[in-house]
Amino acid sequence: MTARRRSQPERTATTRAALLDAGRVLFTEHGAAHVSTEQIVAAAGVTRGALYHHFRDRDDLFRAVFEQLEAGLAEELRPVLDGPEPGNALAAFLDVCERPDVRRIALTDAPAVLGWQEWRTIEMRHGLGMIVARMQELAGAGAPLAAPAAVLAPMLFSATLEGALLIAAADDPRRVRAEVEHTLGVLLAAALSGG
Repeated sequence: MTARRRSQPERTATTRAALLDAGRVLFTEHGAAHVSTEQIVAAAGVTRGALYHHFRDRDDLFRAVFEQLEAGLAEELRPVLDGPEPGNALAAFLDVCERPDVRRIALTDAPAVLGWQEWRTIEMRHGLGMIVARMQELAGAGAPLAAPAAVLAPMLFSATLEGALLIAAADDPRRVRAEVEHTLGVLLAAALSGG
């Protein structure tokens, strides 16, 4: 019995997935600035032409990897964010920020590789946009927010990212994590009480 020959769309999807997977691993391990297109195509098991068929350059692949990562994180965190305890969402977000791929790709490299505006645009499609929407829902339900959701959500998001970076750089991550969670909890409580 002969194996079914894959269609062109299937081969295209497989090649793209291999490039995204290889990029994610290499960008996590080495940082975007230290990954060459040669390394990417070798790890993906494809040709240089295949890379340039799917992506303009290495940074375009990085952008796609970051977008894929952010979409996955938003999907993972949505149930917690939609839950009744906002503090649980903070803890869950800090948990994912401890993952090597999130720390390196999303927190460290994305703003530098993509520039602030593009990084922020992608964040608004995923994590930050989800937080803005949740704050708007809370305001619509009568929660006395300390500021408009469109202002408050990015400020809390930025504070949370800074907290994740503090934890990542700490000599004693467990202690700093506890301090960060406490501080973010205080900020969130003030934000949600009309502070």
